[in-house]
Amino acid sequence: MSNQNIEIILAQEQGAKMRDGGVEKEVEADFGFGIKEGTLVLTNKRLIFVCTNQQEEDLQGENALNPTGKIRLVYSEVEDLSKIPTGSPNIFVPIGSISSIKGHGMALGRPSLEVTWGDESGEHRSVFAETLMGRRKWNLNDWAPIIENLKAGTQKLISLPRPPSTDSLEGRIVYVLSDMQEKGVFEIEEAVETQFKVDLDPDEVQAACDKLANQHLLVRYPDSTGDVSYRRASPLGEDNPSS
Repeated sequence: MSNQNIEIILAQEQGAKMRDGGVEKEVEADFGFGIKEGTLVLTNKRLIFVCTNQQEEDLQGENALNPTGKIRLVYSEVEDLSKIPTGSPNIFVPIGSISSIKGHGMALGRPSLEVTWGDESGEHRSVFAETLMGRRKWNLNDWAPIIENLKAGTQKLISLPRPPSTDSLEGRIVYVLSDMQEKGVFEIEEAVETQFKVDLDPDEVQAACDKLANQHLLVRYPDSTGDVSYRRASPLGEDNPSS
């Protein structure tokens, strides 16, 4: 597979919030009016903000910017780039059209990405901020140098094995993990059952996930309790900034 000729997903940020204009003092946990919520997707060719076919989920929050203890996550599932509805309200920004990219850390509220780009209608500037916070190796502001490197043609990408066919359990697992988010075995089982209308056993899902991890298509994340979660491997390798 040639990473230069095929558009591939490198990272996703579910629950991203977008507002037009630059970073200002009021850019905090909640922006107020004029905010769109969805999923920010980074590919090797484009930055895409998807806010159609939204889903909502209430999560427990554990940070100072969320005193209520709950997070309302609004996002769009992105498993196949070809299935993203084209045109408004979704936003498609070719990497080559970006004139300025800045990452902003906690000093300005939530970690965010400020993007300026141009198209036939003129210049645009938007800020994308993350909803999911906590103990993360990477935040949304860490996308900035990766995007700069993609534009310069210097970002190194790892060539990953071709995913199995969705006729197989392994292929179906890779498909439902295309959102690049970390999921446990029961979450993966439920996602595959819902997507493909099948009944599965958790043990066979676990075995298939471990097989895929050994093939470097998934990354395993064991925790202190002995449970294991999985995420689809990214061509960015250790530079993968997905949440």
